Amino acid sequence: MGKRAVLLLAHGTPETVEQIPEYLRNVVGGRPLPQHVIEEIQRRYALIGHSPLTEITLEQGRLVATELAAAGEKIPVYVAMRNWRPYIPDVIKKMRADGVEEAAVLCLAPHNSRTSVGLYRQAVEAESAGLRIDFTEGWAQHPLLIEAFAERLRPAFARLSAEVGAPVPVLFTAHSVPSQTIVACEGQAADPYVEETKRTAALVAERVPEIPQWWFAFQSQGASGGEWIGPRVEETLETVAASGVRTLLLQPIGFLCDHVEILYDVDILFREFAARLNLRLARPESLNASVTLARAIADLARQGLARLNSL
Repeated sequence: MGKRAVLLLAHGTPETVEQIPEYLRNVVGGRPLPQHVIEEIQRRYALIGHSPLTEITLEQGRLVATELAAAGEKIPVYVAMRNWRPYIPDVIKKMRADGVEEAAVLCLAPHNSRTSVGLYRQAVEAESAGLRIDFTEGWAQHPLLIEAFAERLRPAFARLSAEVGAPVPVLFTAHSVPSQTIVACEGQAADPYVEETKRTAALVAERVPEIPQWWFAFQSQGASGGEWIGPRVEETLETVAASGVRTLLLQPIGFLCDHVEILYDVDILFREFAARLNLRLARPESLNASVTLARAIADLARQGLARLNSL
């Protein structure tokens, strides 16, 4: 058995507003973007001050290493980003230099899709010559992932319900993807993303049975044109407000930490949109440094390493 490690993958985010043009080129594979799109993304980053995705993901990696060590497994945990530093090729190069020969690889996006997790897998496999890897494609129903979201939802639900004097409903969200990327192609099965995101939402709702009603929507549709999957959050908020609801909890179950899609899209854009509908919108704390999340990832890493051992 060679030296083993765990590799966690995330999207990546620039450190400064000035780095956003370069970052966006990475996201779209070098295709040109209209200047107004670049400026809008810069505006959003400026409003939130800084996206903490990288720092939180590194902390999640440390927590996973702690969970593994607590079980007597001193396995190094590496973190790599697809679209920003530390880039996947650079981290895999470091793993080789450190003597790593096999690794359990997990994407910190639990819902499998060709347009998200599939691209991470391609990026790792393109650099993995000489490494034996096990890639976890999806973990949308892992019990500890569900419990981690429920742990964040319960106190927010209890607090807000007490304030308004009645149980408040919940809107669960996940990141939208282009419609064309999830259509079944010849020789390929249908993309599981839509069903996996909705299943996670349903399982979280089951863990908090006090919720009187819940909805699901897709958020953060891209600005590059084309059709993206829905229903959109905005149209769902209109439906919720029209039903007479005046206070709503929104929990993003497609994201594992704070970043621009939460700190701007939810905390600024959707709250302002909801306010125009006379709808108060709040959200639970993101998972971020959740120990329960770290336990879920550590369990998945152990499963991946075990599969490597059985080969």
